[in-house]
Amino acid sequence: MPNRWNKISASPTRTGVGASHPGLTAEDLFREQAPQSTAALDEKLRQVYYWLVNRAVISPFYDIEFSFDAPLSFPLGDAGAELHLPTDQSYSSNVLLPLLTFALGGKCLLVGGPGRGKTTLAVLMGVIAGSTPQDVRRSVQQGQPQLTVSDLVGMPLPRDLVNAGSLPEIEIAWRGWLTRPVKIIDEYNRIPTKTQSALLTMVAEGYVESYDQMLSTAPESGVESWFFTANDDAGGGTFPVIQALKDRVDVTVAALGFNSRFFDELITRVEAGEKPEEHVPTELVFAPAEQQALAAAIRAVPVPHMVRRQLEFFASQFEFVQHGGRRFEYRTKDTVMTGGGHVGEAIDSNTGADLQVDIGAQTTNSLSARALQSLITYAKAMAYFRGVAAVGLDDVAAVLPFSLRGKLLPNELHPRFEIGADRELATDQVSWLADLFEQSCRQFASLGLAKADPVGDLLSTFAQGLDGLSQVEASRRLTAIESQIQVISRQRKLYGRHFDDLIALKYLHQRYSNYLQWLESRPR
Repeated sequence: MPNRWNKISASPTRTGVGASHPGLTAEDLFREQAPQSTAALDEKLRQVYYWLVNRAVISPFYDIEFSFDAPLSFPLGDAGAELHLPTDQSYSSNVLLPLLTFALGGKCLLVGGPGRGKTTLAVLMGVIAGSTPQDVRRSVQQGQPQLTVSDLVGMPLPRDLVNAGSLPEIEIAWRGWLTRPVKIIDEYNRIPTKTQSALLTMVAEGYVESYDQMLSTAPESGVESWFFTANDDAGGGTFPVIQALKDRVDVTVAALGFNSRFFDELITRVEAGEKPEEHVPTELVFAPAEQQALAAAIRAVPVPHMVRRQLEFFASQFEFVQHGGRRFEYRTKDTVMTGGGHVGEAIDSNTGADLQVDIGAQTTNSLSARALQSLITYAKAMAYFRGVAAVGLDDVAAVLPFSLRGKLLPNELHPRFEIGADRELATDQVSWLADLFEQSCRQFASLGLAKADPVGDLLSTFAQGLDGLSQVEASRRLTAIESQIQVISRQRKLYGRHFDDLIALKYLHQRYSNYLQWLESRPR
């Protein structure tokens, strides 16, 4: 079959989108330049995606949907199923999310049963980063119960162990995979806990340590991406994955099953003995300089104020729980969890809010700053991939379920998961998280927060600084803060969004109070 693997999508892959080139600086004029692709980096990234999804990976699942208007929907069966036909370019999550991970240097967990192509997809990312298929396969770290730290990172040379008078004199024979741009850990939930701790240092800090010797894991481009695989992310495996390592995962993606309507392609690959990673077109390989520029361009995509505001509103829903503690600041889910209590029971005893309205009542935990940073970064990557100038709410909605899977956990005691059609959402976390964000957006609109944000206004005023602020003006602002607290206090029901607002208002009150005391203490 001529041109079977080498057919690349013609440019532009997304009509109506201008090519986005990273800006040049004076240093670029004198730096030795790598050979440039004929396509802009965002266009090249889209070409890689379409080659993967149309040639390499048999994945006809378009579950990341974008539409200009309401998509065409078809009801199916008698269990409430619907098939949507989106009106804008839509994508396969188990291909696009790993590709975005490669592009920005993130950490992706691929979950699914054996033989669903998890490792193959990760190997393809390594080839796209410029390694040979053989080198990528050799560098895959196979998780197994006997894997030691030395097996993972390397060992000291025997002559040094015999002759060295101190630890600094011992030379470590580091494993070659440590400095590759794409690092693959297969079945990471079969790795012993001690070895997981060594892996955590690499993933979190970007270096490895053994016998007082250190090695940076950063490749030439400075952009390293991690791919982990597991048969499930619900605690199965030989060893439980330590929470700190789980928390470093940026996105979790399910490797979807094989569609039997593409059986001919499967037979063709068997007869030809072909593996997709051995046929990646050279035009789709990213040089180190391109990887560096790609990651920088993604992080430079702006997040408009209104998108920030809706993300802020969504994130505010999950920390507060009415009976978490006695002091107001301690009324959090984390207080309950670290104190040995049960968050679900604390939420169930809450008489100060409507559980059907309270989005935060659907979860047993809150969002960490690290999880929110990952969400923002992947939303930027999605916008960049789609060729839009700034992050939109649809970009956030597209990546949020995969970024927060395993980070926000459902409260199974919540009435929503007990009866009715929503019971299935307790196990389908992606659909549940997508619905959670939709609920948040609807509440944001119904509360009119796009038009009025008094707490945000007070924060913006404070951000202008205190230099030269008069005593009268500082006192006026203190009064405004106390008035806003009074407005919230008059409401009969308290929700997570109020908790964050009240904590911020107390912060402002302290800053202005301290400033007034300083003014009054100055010599006249």
